Amino acid sequence: MKKVAVLMGSDSDLPVMEKTFKRLKDFGIPFEAHIMSAHRTPEKAADFSANARKNGFGVIIAAAGMAAHLAGVLAAHTTLPVIGIPIKSSLDGFDALLAVVQMPPGIPVATVAIDGSDNAAILAAQILSVSDDALAEKLIAMKADMKEKVSQKDSQLQEKIS
Repeated sequence: MKKVAVLMGSDSDLPVMEKTFKRLKDFGIPFEAHIMSAHRTPEKAADFSANARKNGFGVIIAAAGMAAHLAGVLAAHTTLPVIGIPIKSSLDGFDALLAVVQMPPGIPVATVAIDGSDNAAILAAQILSVSDDALAEKLIAMKADMKEKVSQKDSQLQEKIS
């Protein structure tokens, strides 16, 4: 199975990114996590991204707040899918959201919600599951479990209001 690279612009992003780590572990997806800055270590970020496919990665997740250029810088140097997570740090994360979604033609970045680290891990799993049937089955089971939990909550609500 291909690995997922989880890159954060700062260690202050770590509390949000714990959900990504947990979800990837739950799916049994190998990953590496690193701190790289689009502005303070641009050469390191570009080199990592340019060599990611050769180094066994299948997806890159990039989390950053404020200017949030990390996902775009990584996407500019690879043909791997890049998933951007705008981190809420200023302006309620709206500045980061705009920075992640406003990419020029030819440099796509898939974007999840502000602080949407759990969905980033799920999206990475879905991308990898295209060529991994065992991972696809884990995703199917997750969706079935979600469906069952909603049904249980509805039953509890019906009991409560009747």
